[in-house]
Amino acid sequence: MGVTDWKREWAIYKTLKALSKQRVAIILQPGNVWVIEKAIQETDKTAANLRTCQLRGWVEPLENAIPQGTLTPDGKLPDGDIFTQVRHLYRLTDSGWAAINRTHILLLFSIFLALITLIISVYPWP
Repeated sequence: MGVTDWKREWAIYKTLKALSKQRVAIILQPGNVWVIEKAIQETDKTAANLRTCQLRGWVEPLENAIPQGTLTPDGKLPDGDIFTQVRHLYRLTDSGWAAINRTHILLLFSIFLALITLIISVYPWP
């Protein structure tokens, strides 16, 4: 694995971690509009990272074609049309949480440690 592969994997991990920090702040009525805090800015790179996470089974689309808009720099609603884009809304799967918490690596380490302990305990020492 080259250096660029590790950088790409780290970027995918950071995108997954950022997705786990999103939360619904309020729900605006009428229209049942979710206002999401700490939303991921969707660029070409994050879109590719999210599709990679979906391919690996770490995320799944919760809803497709959700209207999206952004606030003005001073934090207010824009004049005119509020929704300017359409995007997907993702949720983490159990595998995604396991990837964030690195439980697979801990499991492999504990199995390795158990095997070493077994070998030491069974080996006939003089």
